[in-house]
Amino acid sequence: MKPLTSDDLIAAGYEPGPAFKLMLEKIDEYEARGISDKKYALKLLKRDFAPPPPKAAMRTKPVGCAEAIEATGKDEKANLAKVRKSMSELLRTPVIARGAIMPDACPTGPIKAGMPVGGAIAVENAIIPSAHSSDICCSMFATFYEERSSVAKELDALTGSTRFGPGHRHLDDLVHDPVLDENVWSNRFLYGMRDRAHAHIADQGDGNHFAFLGETEVTPAMIALLRLARHDELAARLSTKKYRVLVTHHGSRSLGAHVFKRGQAVAMKHVGHKGQPIPDAAAWIDADSPEGRDYWDALQYVARWTKANHRAIHRRFLARIGGSSVAEVGNEHNFVWKRGDMFYHGKGATPAWKDPDGRPQLGLIPLNMAEPILLVLGADQDEFLSFAPHGAGRNVSRTALRKRFRDEAARRHAIESSTDGIDVRWFCGKPDLGETPIAYKNAESVKAQIARFGLAEIVTEIQPLGCLMAGDVPKPWLSREKELTPKQLRQIQHRAERRRSRQDLHDHW
Repeated sequence: MKPLTSDDLIAAGYEPGPAFKLMLEKIDEYEARGISDKKYALKLLKRDFAPPPPKAAMRTKPVGCAEAIEATGKDEKANLAKVRKSMSELLRTPVIARGAIMPDACPTGPIKAGMPVGGAIAVENAIIPSAHSSDICCSMFATFYEERSSVAKELDALTGSTRFGPGHRHLDDLVHDPVLDENVWSNRFLYGMRDRAHAHIADQGDGNHFAFLGETEVTPAMIALLRLARHDELAARLSTKKYRVLVTHHGSRSLGAHVFKRGQAVAMKHVGHKGQPIPDAAAWIDADSPEGRDYWDALQYVARWTKANHRAIHRRFLARIGGSSVAEVGNEHNFVWKRGDMFYHGKGATPAWKDPDGRPQLGLIPLNMAEPILLVLGADQDEFLSFAPHGAGRNVSRTALRKRFRDEAARRHAIESSTDGIDVRWFCGKPDLGETPIAYKNAESVKAQIARFGLAEIVTEIQPLGCLMAGDVPKPWLSREKELTPKQLRQIQHRAERRRSRQDLHDHW
């Protein structure tokens, strides 16, 4: 029988490391003494070395999950049932302490133990990459400024300041930002990705990402509320007048997607060593391991890059309209935050806790393109892990929505009627039914649930004027015409000749 190998030690639960060499040397001694039975050799190893840690396994029952959500109607109830199922699977993960779901919760597909949108978890000494999703640091950023021209002209300037759609900026139109010059690129999760990060500055992607123009009236009551919450700097920057507000929503683009991909691979390898079965979506990295520390550092850089990307778009827009920033506010909603000894993961969940100075966190909650964006103060409700919703959330998938509006005229009417009164632009040309207000939960209902569960306090509402989104982007492999090879052309010609011959024979008879 072959002696034990490194793979056998890993399968037995031992972590690779310096002790492996000593173990293999000890195995050689066993073999020299005539001990070749693997089970007996492992038993001796446990006597001579510290036994491997117990293999990890999913709990038999999930930990607790607080629900800050009310479902009414058939769609919402079906939606909530799927969310509960996926959260129940995820909350059996041994490193998770508890969970919560927000009013905007909606499922992300048939992924075992997958974190739903609007989900939040508290994790002990570990980071679960899938729980923050591949769109790391998907976030909101708002700039208050004084009106410079009409909404239409400002939307024209906004269109020239950002970019939507698949891919990245053209290499002749790249935008530089000092964040690219940080000394981070030796990190194992960021290595080799500086050019990728450069290509996506001033680029927002597609899907539900947007650039929103709105306005809000700053009142004495709003200033007083900000001062009461000790946000004195923001209160000092604002005057009691009406402001235009640019709000952008996007994540870390291809940079974050590749950091996630590398992190997920490390997490799956890590739990593979610890034992199975751990679903891929529940795989974690120990936070105090070398990989965990590098991943945490990479996440912090991705957060800085994403904020810089927001600011680059806002800076370019203000330069085009001849304006200047009065005040800025922003927050992440797909991320991991360390609070005390816990790592709080949110996937479509807005931080609503108090910062280290004891001030309620400021957050932006969009509802849909035709509804106001809420500027809120976090209520720090520990029961719900101190999160608030990140938006209104969906009740039906894009595919299901298209099936409900099969007729092109019906789709056009639904888009026009639901966006009446605002200037909506689609960067790639074609409207996207799946991003219109009919695709999302009722805005008033979500606001009511924020109040009922005490998740946040509304400071002001940014009223909609216009919105820019990617639109319905055709799949290149469906839309492009493929060039036929000479062989294919001959086959088509031969088939056509055979059809003509058969038709001629039929006509003759």
